[in-house]
Amino acid sequence: MTPLADHAARLAGRCLAVALPRRWKHVRAVGVKAERLGRLVGEDAQLLAAAGWLHDVGYAPAVADTGFHALDGARWLLRQGFPPRLAGLVAHHSCASYEAEERGMKPDLMAEFPFEESPTSDALWYADMTTGPDGQDLTVEERLAEIRDRYGPDDLVTRFWAKAEPPLLDAIRRTEQRLAT
Repeated sequence: MTPLADHAARLAGRCLAVALPRRWKHVRAVGVKAERLGRLVGEDAQLLAAAGWLHDVGYAPAVADTGFHALDGARWLLRQGFPPRLAGLVAHHSCASYEAEERGMKPDLMAEFPFEESPTSDALWYADMTTGPDGQDLTVEERLAEIRDRYGPDDLVTRFWAKAEPPLLDAIRRTEQRLAT
């Protein structure tokens, strides 16, 4: 593990392990998966690993502010001195702009954190969206079904995924293609 990824893993553990143990199971598995995907992104390997470990830190009670975990986590990461690009990856992970739109927060998200479409962001989305809430490996289709079941048909999360599914699947497929070559 690189120094940045190690720091990210320790910090995520301090924020999530006791307060949100189930979320911590998911984050641990995403962090490990992101580390394994590092070979796909070359020089961004440690950035990807750190983003995997920190992608859900905004759920931590000590970090949560607005209730939108991607934005809360990204803002907090900047206050902790993490690189802006890492904060941006966290801010936009797994189609977060669609959730921001549902919450009326998309202008804030886009103004504060530039959107990145790259092999690194694709790999982060892949790591997150092929990992279940208890850290189990899932297909993206299984993960989306699990989310819909967990939140129910009328929840904001279910509504945003109805719109976000096509770009998510595109990112997943691009990562799968990179893994195959």
